[in-house]
Amino acid sequence: MLSTMNTRPFDASNHERIAESGRRVLAGSDIAREDARWLFELEGAADIFDLLSWANRIREHFKGNKIHLCSIVNIKAGGCPENCRFCAQSAAYQTDTPRHDLVDSGAVLKAADEAKSNGVTGLGLVAAWRGLQEGPVLDELCARFAELKESGKVRPDASLGMIRSQKVADRLKAAGVECYNHNLETSQRFFPQICTTHKYEERVQTIRYLKQAGIGICSGGILGLGETREDRCDLAFALKALGANIVPINILSPIAGTPFAGQEPLTPLEILKSIACFRFILPRQEIMVAGGRSVNLRTAQSLMFMAGASALMAGNYLTTLNEPVEKDLQMIKDLGLDPDWDKHGFSDQVGKGI
Repeated sequence: MLSTMNTRPFDASNHERIAESGRRVLAGSDIAREDARWLFELEGAADIFDLLSWANRIREHFKGNKIHLCSIVNIKAGGCPENCRFCAQSAAYQTDTPRHDLVDSGAVLKAADEAKSNGVTGLGLVAAWRGLQEGPVLDELCARFAELKESGKVRPDASLGMIRSQKVADRLKAAGVECYNHNLETSQRFFPQICTTHKYEERVQTIRYLKQAGIGICSGGILGLGETREDRCDLAFALKALGANIVPINILSPIAGTPFAGQEPLTPLEILKSIACFRFILPRQEIMVAGGRSVNLRTAQSLMFMAGASALMAGNYLTTLNEPVEKDLQMIKDLGLDPDWDKHGFSDQVGKGI
């Protein structure tokens, strides 16, 4: 597939259609779904780099040269009762992923110190379980968030599974949570192929509870699960309709023991093209490249910013390693981008519903 991409000649009609869509987005209009679908289907390398150049302009126009940095700490690992087929933390699969119960507050504050020292302003507390409901666990977590907020070291974020009631979302907001990650993962059509222990609609309802509470939404998905390009397009438009503030794009890193262990990886150009298409559809959102970028983009990693990415997950992921933070910061600076982030910028976006 990659060799086919590299040998296709430049197509002037494609060039003009890409430019027309780019100009439309820069002017403040939404790209039509038909045009977005066409962009996802581009295959020639010349056309894809043309697309990337427009995505870069859109990023610079709406997001400037600042790169938003986030980090996570796994406060409860492994043993999740859900059967998401890509996840090494599912209790349904035999993997080498470490398991541990809820960590103490000292570990969370230590992670906050490390994040702050690296210029990371958002720290997400992540747990492997089905979700949150009223009870002692929620009480303990709210205490952790309040402590993190009071420390002033980082922005308290969370990724704690599904929310079952508006009251739970409201309590998280009161405890200081500013942003909550809950990915749609893929399109509504393809979702039953990756998980059967809960429904896509339950994820959407969680996001609605969080938005009603005034918590910023970090929601995206995973590329390379076996979905079609149309599924990726549908995911982007679903995230737009839900009003996600930050859109993390993960790329599958197949893990031994999971059903997707043998999944064929996407090519770097296919990944970069997909990021660019998300930027055309979501021009004002923070588009974050997260899990799987080092393994899948390899030497093309810095091109993710040209493809429209405006945010980065810094530090290690839940079950896989990442580049050293210092290396990421150097890459950002080498490209003339600014890794600093106005702490009030995210709250402003949430207030505007971006």
